[in-house]
Amino acid sequence: IGVGLVGFGLFFVLFGMLLYFDSVLLAFGNILFLSGLVFIIGFRRTFTFFFQRPKLKGTSFFLGGVVIVLMRWPLLGMLLEAYGFITLFRSFFPVAFGFLGSLANIPVLSKVSRALG
Repeated sequence: IGVGLVGFGLFFVLFGMLLYFDSVLLAFGNILFLSGLVFIIGFRRTFTFFFQRPKLKGTSFFLGGVVIVLMRWPLLGMLLEAYGFITLFRSFFPVAFGFLGSLANIPVLSKVSRALG
């Protein structure tokens, strides 16, 4: 359920951005994303992740952006959310990029990438 909620949340956020920052779609996407995160890792772990002392700046920008999107200022809210998201998940980006780099070691994908390249 959680992965589906996060997926639909990201879909609605991207779709809301494609439709010139439609505030209803962005707000719905934000709510789905946050509720999916709670379903995936649990309420207590979500709370402790967002409210750690080093991550309070990112949390305030991210949640402040969500509130501003809900108040129908979508462009400013998404800018604040993007900055907060980057600040919150800064330590996760090297792991994700390392995983994407390791996809080239899978035999089928390496053959396909060599054929296309």
